[in-house]
Amino acid sequence: MITEDKKKQLDLENKKITNNIHKIKHRIVVFSGKGGVGKTTVSVNLAYGLHIHGYKTGILDADITGPDIPKMTGIQGELHSDGNKIIAQESHGVKVVSMANILPPDQAVIWRGPLRSKMLNQFLGDVEWGNLDYLVADLPPGTGDEILTMTQNMKPDMAIIVTTPQELSLIDSARAISMAKKMEIPKIALIENMSGLICPKCGHRIELFGIGGGKKQAEEMNISFLGAIPINLEARKLADEGKPVILENEEADISVTIFHIVKEIENMFNENTKASMS
Repeated sequence: MITEDKKKQLDLENKKITNNIHKIKHRIVVFSGKGGVGKTTVSVNLAYGLHIHGYKTGILDADITGPDIPKMTGIQGELHSDGNKIIAQESHGVKVVSMANILPPDQAVIWRGPLRSKMLNQFLGDVEWGNLDYLVADLPPGTGDEILTMTQNMKPDMAIIVTTPQELSLIDSARAISMAKKMEIPKIALIENMSGLICPKCGHRIELFGIGGGKKQAEEMNISFLGAIPINLEARKLADEGKPVILENEEADISVTIFHIVKEIENMFNENTKASMS
């Protein structure tokens, strides 16, 4: 049973979150039904793609127990506060907040669900995000506590589910899509990642995980399909160096696809704006 003091505390926390995220125009959650599909790589390059298109953008690393965003964006050092708010770090013009910049390196986060959710609420309510056009939240895989916390409290207007063409991955992404629908997120879309590899020697395309599974699933589940992102060896190497490929090589096939996805997202929100004005 929730005590009166606990209820007041929760109400105050929710009010703080609401007031803080009100300054963020669009909030996107990126998640998947399983790990290993490249969700974080998609989140990072999508955020920088939006930034390159002129939008004020932030990344919230919502994977409390496996935070990788700082590694992929080259951010080091601890998070600081001004006494009232946590100050987001910045990498190449994009604001970033992650659990990795709170704990010492290599320290495991052995927390139960309620503690992880409380930390996410702090990221939403206590971080000085400022006025952003887009906040991209990279969520952990699955459909657990963190996903519930973020979809309920962040109030996203878009969910992007990342899958690979492989049937095993599609089984799990179907669950993620179903969850997004149950949480009544207004816009739900799917990205097929690791969609083929162009051999750097001969130029032949190799379908390592099959082909077309993501697009077919999007059609069957009546959600938007944003695009199929190819495997790119340069992107993997640059990620290890803390350099998003979209910043380092805009002509790479993966970058071209991400820019196409950014345009698709722009169109989806512009359609919503036109509808509200008519």
